[in-house]
Amino acid sequence: MRNITFTQIIRETLEAEMRRDPTVFLMGEDIGIYGGAFGVTKGLIDIFGEERVRDTPITEQAITGVAIGAAVAGQRPIIEIMFMDFILLATDQLINMAAKLHPIYGQQCPLVLRTPPGAGRGYGATHSQSLERIFFGVPGIKIAAPSNAADASALLQAAIRDNNPVIFLEHKLLYPMRFEVDDDLPPPAPLGVAKVTRRGDDITIVAWSYMSVLALRAAAKLAEDDIEAEVVDMRSLAPLDLESVIESVKSTGRVLIVEEGPLTGGIAAEIAARINEAAFEYLDYPVKRLPGADLPVPYAKNLENLSIPTI
Repeated sequence: MRNITFTQIIRETLEAEMRRDPTVFLMGEDIGIYGGAFGVTKGLIDIFGEERVRDTPITEQAITGVAIGAAVAGQRPIIEIMFMDFILLATDQLINMAAKLHPIYGQQCPLVLRTPPGAGRGYGATHSQSLERIFFGVPGIKIAAPSNAADASALLQAAIRDNNPVIFLEHKLLYPMRFEVDDDLPPPAPLGVAKVTRRGDDITIVAWSYMSVLALRAAAKLAEDDIEAEVVDMRSLAPLDLESVIESVKSTGRVLIVEEGPLTGGIAAEIAARINEAAFEYLDYPVKRLPGADLPVPYAKNLENLSIPTI
């Protein structure tokens, strides 16, 4: 076993996949010599050169469009969008092109888009958003949202080898966190399979990405009061593993869904509706949501803390 950061295992996984498959290459703003805004790709240009670690102009639409073209031509591009907020500039390419190529034209589009969502670092309203909800309901796009190092590696490997476009979420607050992992990278894990990371029979807490970290910490505090929470880490949002959630609901009868994004129109609302449709008779109380506030993420640290879920 070894103790490494979330950043380090992403870098190791990218390197391993690039060594395994020569069609895998990276593109993004400042990902080469600089090593990426959060240092994830640091040193990879020294190993693979500028042909496979490509610095780009500041144009998310063009980066995504070029990557789609490369994917259709038989490559496996991995693009980095520096902050998830900037993904909005690429929504047309992702929703109207990448997501539609297979169902309409029968054309594979093996594209991975890595990006860090989330608040907690005082970056303000335009660098702290959790925008996965925008793509959650788009057929043809998969979404991975790991909360720990081992899952990040396993899901990233699966995303790179998938023949569909995958948005891969790397929450900013996860990057410096350290995790115990095996000496070797884990095998790929299928997208669309949740994991029960803590067993309990009093309440089910459903979360993903960094919120799963908070859910485990909250469950530990609840245990001090003899309340045993079961934590379901979704790991992927598309496909959505509702079956694992329902199985947990059947044993606890109570559900709390934690989402960093705003309350209105969130993924938590969809999960809550699905639970009500599939497992209403097992519920002892109405499904509850713990979301972010319905407002732009504040810059001031004290206000930011008030606007997002906490333990």
